[in-house]
Amino acid sequence: MGKGLKITLVVIGIIVLLGFMVFSWGIGEYNKIIAMDENVKASWAQVENQLKRRYDLIPNLIETVKGYARHEKEIFENIAEARTKYFQAKDVKGKVQASNQLEGVLSRLLMLKETYPQLKANEGFLKLQDTLEGTENRIAVERKRYNESVQMVNTYRRTVFGKIISALAGVSAAEYYDIPEAQAEAPKVKF
Repeated sequence: MGKGLKITLVVIGIIVLLGFMVFSWGIGEYNKIIAMDENVKASWAQVENQLKRRYDLIPNLIETVKGYARHEKEIFENIAEARTKYFQAKDVKGKVQASNQLEGVLSRLLMLKETYPQLKANEGFLKLQDTLEGTENRIAVERKRYNESVQMVNTYRRTVFGKIISALAGVSAAEYYDIPEAQAEAPKVKF
């Protein structure tokens, strides 16, 4: 075997080895973006779990408060409207908007206890309020986890190779679950 043939075989071997390494790296990156995308979906499912729990609690809370605040019809209508919008939403963005609308109305509803002292003492209301507050805390935790998952995917998608791998995997940018500025401030309830 000649010296030229040995060099050619070594060069071909190096090229094949490098090709295999690049291919393996690409497969790993592809699997990575798929896992991140699935994590976003799983995180959103947890947010939806907690939002559904919230929406299941609301009718009970409303019925309890209605007995004390019959003239607060607007609050109840706004809650029903937000609830309907949530279940009719076709995508994450629509559900986030409906959820954010509901958060503002719920704050007003829970503030009714300040206007109706006897409502503060109602055991059923207090229990429902505690349950709803616990659910709101769970939603906040799940929203944070979801946004962290979104950040990972979106950051990866912005990298040089991430753009290519994401396009090959069909993974698009995920949407954050942000709170509108109007709801970042404490609600002002007027009667």
